[in-house]
Amino acid sequence: MKPVRDRSVPAPAHLEGLDRYEPGMSIEQVQREQGLADVVKLASNENPLGPSPLALEAARQALGSIHRYPDGAGTVLRAKLAARLGVLEEQVTLGNGSSDLIDLLARAYLSPGDNAVIAERGFARFRQSVNSRNRGARLVPMRAHTHDLEAMREACDARTRLLFVANPNNPTGTWNARRELDALLSRLPKGVLVVLDEAYFQFAQDEPDYPNGLDFIARGAPVAVLRTFSKAYGLAGLRIGYAVAAPETIAALDTVREPFNTGSLGQLAAHAALDDHEHVARSLALNRTQKARLEAELRGRGLGVLPSLGNFLCVEMYRDGGLVFRRLIEHGVIVRPLQAYDLPSHLRISVGAPAEIDRLLAALDSVLLEIPRA
Repeated sequence: MKPVRDRSVPAPAHLEGLDRYEPGMSIEQVQREQGLADVVKLASNENPLGPSPLALEAARQALGSIHRYPDGAGTVLRAKLAARLGVLEEQVTLGNGSSDLIDLLARAYLSPGDNAVIAERGFARFRQSVNSRNRGARLVPMRAHTHDLEAMREACDARTRLLFVANPNNPTGTWNARRELDALLSRLPKGVLVVLDEAYFQFAQDEPDYPNGLDFIARGAPVAVLRTFSKAYGLAGLRIGYAVAAPETIAALDTVREPFNTGSLGQLAAHAALDDHEHVARSLALNRTQKARLEAELRGRGLGVLPSLGNFLCVEMYRDGGLVFRRLIEHGVIVRPLQAYDLPSHLRISVGAPAEIDRLLAALDSVLLEIPRA
């Protein structure tokens, strides 16, 4: 038998040097690698209360119909979102999580030679999506770990099509106030679409100076707002996000959107979750109390904590964050290292349930004794 010749096709040259999104370690991975049965995950900003019970029931009832293709346009969910948000149905589209919508924006708006302005420590998926499209990510340093909107506006030129702002930002948790966004939009060059990623909107909305991106859309500003069911609603595994923008922007996204980019279970679960006000209220209340507790405990251990409007904290360890991360893994606690954001001494820690925070703090006390402050 003749040997098969190697006919593998090398990776395309245009992918060289691009980074890719690295998700947090899974519970199963740590269990397997460390030989542990009990693992706590505080790495991916998930809802510690789990999914909405109403959403679970809706998904169960839909299981018998999964041999059918989903509604590609997500018509029923889009209509409910539009009514709930006070916008037109043609101002809403769905995504396979909000990260899918980031990709769609890059595909729809960036031609060769165009660019997008992004904060250096803004959500990594912004630059990854843009650079994989046309290597047009134009990075701007943050100021005090927060988007410097004036510097970002100044970085725009005649080929800038998108300006991304995560508000609040992942992984820092910091945010831009309404007056800052007003100032940005009042002087924004023509032809630039501001993308407001509001994945953590529900956790932030009670802060007095935190702006609701939909208000900018209502007055005709060139803004697209991205939100998700992954956080407050606890549906991360079903991957449902949505964008709200002018009809022309939504039409552009729908032009490049995959025909069935959201599934039936996710659409129906999200539709039901919108009515589970009690679950969302409990989730937000738990986050408020446990975030305050976690911040106080971390500060009491001599660590630095950035202000956060999300369901996570960005923590200055004052020592090698990657080493602390690895030692915590050995104790069965998963957090998120931030070397990819050029924050090598920081960790991002999700706000968990009380018992999960207890476990984190006990492990952290052991690890901090092993690793002296730099």
